[in-house]
Amino acid sequence: MTTALPATEITALLGRGTHFEGKLSFDGRVRIDGSFRGEISSEDTLIVGDGAEVEAEILAGTVIIKGGSVTGNVRARRSIELCTRRRYSWIKECNSRAAVRWPPSSCPRSSRETPPRPRQKGT
Repeated sequence: MTTALPATEITALLGRGTHFEGKLSFDGRVRIDGSFRGEISSEDTLIVGDGAEVEAEILAGTVIIKGGSVTGNVRARRSIELCTRRRYSWIKECNSRAAVRWPPSSCPRSSRETPPRPRQKGT
């Protein structure tokens, strides 16, 4: 029997100074603070941390962008949470069924500004 993870628990971490290229699929909650290039697929939560450099096709249950830069198509089944405005041109495709939340309650107050406007698929 599997139990739910506590809200702050990370299943895996790609830390600062690490580089990975390829396909990543996972269960649980994964945080990227290093650089990643390739494809990411999960039913669960992907967290992109401050300082991360991600160039990927992303499909996850929830995607949380806390900082760093993300380039590629980002799709989420449940939600995309934006905690920073610094580099938001990464949103090329947003699944119209997923909620884009700005800012989620998990974001620090200093990042609570006017949200970027993601383009909806087909526009």
